[in-house]
Amino acid sequence: MRRTAILFCLAALLGSAASVSAQAAPAKAPASQAAVPLLMPPSPKALLPDSFAGWVAADAPKSLADAAQADAANAAALSEYEFTGGAQASYKRSGETLIIRALRFRDASGAYGAYSFYRQSGWPKEEIGTGAASDHNRVLFWVGNTVVDANFSRVGPMSAAELRTLAGRLPVPEGNKALAPPILSSLPKASLIGETTHYAVGPLGYAGGGGVLPPDVVSFDRGAEAVTANYSLRSGTATLTIIDYPTPQLAAAQESRIRACIKAGSQGQPAWPKPLQDSDPASLEVLRSGPLVALVSGDVIPDESHKLLAMVHYEADLTSIPQPTESEVSKTGKLLWGITVLVLIGAAAAILLGFFLGGGRALYRIMRGKPASSVYEAEFISLNLRD
Repeated sequence: MRRTAILFCLAALLGSAASVSAQAAPAKAPASQAAVPLLMPPSPKALLPDSFAGWVAADAPKSLADAAQADAANAAALSEYEFTGGAQASYKRSGETLIIRALRFRDASGAYGAYSFYRQSGWPKEEIGTGAASDHNRVLFWVGNTVVDANFSRVGPMSAAELRTLAGRLPVPEGNKALAPPILSSLPKASLIGETTHYAVGPLGYAGGGGVLPPDVVSFDRGAEAVTANYSLRSGTATLTIIDYPTPQLAAAQESRIRACIKAGSQGQPAWPKPLQDSDPASLEVLRSGPLVALVSGDVIPDESHKLLAMVHYEADLTSIPQPTESEVSKTGKLLWGITVLVLIGAAAAILLGFFLGGGRALYRIMRGKPASSVYEAEFISLNLRD
C-alpha cells in the first residue's frame, strides 16, 4: 500500500515537471505560407520618350494636364474635341533643337479634328503617321488619338524620317476609339484639294477652321458634326460643307434654317462669316440627304455647284439585330408538349373507333333479334352424329 502511494506521488511529480517544461518551451512557429504575387496594373506608356532618332530631351517631358496648359489661346476649341492630356518636351542634338507638343484626345475623331484645326489649308502634305502637313520648320501630324506639333530649329532631309520614328512609338487606342470621323466618307473624292479638309464638333473649332456658315445656324448644341473641304472646279474653287445631324427630322429642320439664312443675305441675322460673304450668291446651293445637309459656296457657276452637291449621298448602314436563340429548355418543353398532344389525339381516335365499331356490332345483333351483348349468350357448335 505504501509502495503504491509512493509510485503515485512520483507519477504526479513527473507529470508536473513535463507540464512546466511544455509551458517554458517556446511556441512552434507556424509553417510559412507561400507568398502570393501581387499583380499590379501595367504603368501607362509615356506620351513622349526621353530620346528618339538621336534627339535627347533636355529635361523630363512636361505633362499638360488641361487644355489651358496645352494651348491657352485655343483651350475652348481643344475642349470641344475632348482633350484629355498631353506632354511637351525640348530635344537637342548637335547644337540643334526640336520642341514637340503632343496632345491626346478621347478618340481618333477628336485628334483628327484638332489636327485639321491647327493645320492651315494649303500646307504641303507629309508622309508621317496617319496624316501630316508642314509649314517651313513646323510639322504637324496625327496618329491614333494623338496630335503632334513639332518645331525644328532647322529642317533637314531626315526630319520626316525622324518624326516617323516618333510616330511609331506613340500609344494607339483600340476599338472604336481608333476610327476616324465617319462623315469624312461623305466627301466626294473627285476634284478634292488635298489638305483643305476641316472637321468640327463645336462652334469654336468650326469658326477657327474657316467655317462658312454662322455657327449658331449649324446648331452644334444639337449634336451636329461638320466637315468642310475645297474643290477645284473648271469655273473656280468651291467649298463644300457637310453637316451631319443625329436624325433626318432634325436635319430637315436645320435645312430650312440654313436656307432662310442664305435667303436673308449678308445683312441678315446672324451675320455672315467672311467665307460666305466672299461667295457668289449664284453659286450658293443647299441639299439634304437623310441626316446630312450639304452647302456649296465659293465662286463657281450654278451648274457645277449642282453637280458637286449631287455627289453627296447618304447611305444608311443597316445592321440586322440578332434575334435571341431558343434555349434547350424551351426546345425540350415543346417536344414534350408535342408528344402529349400526339398521345391525346391517338387515344381520342381509339375511343371513337371503338365506339363506332362496338356500337355498329351491337346494332347489328339487335336487328337480328339478339341481345346487344354476347357475353352471357352460350353458343355451341354441335355435330349430330347419332344418325
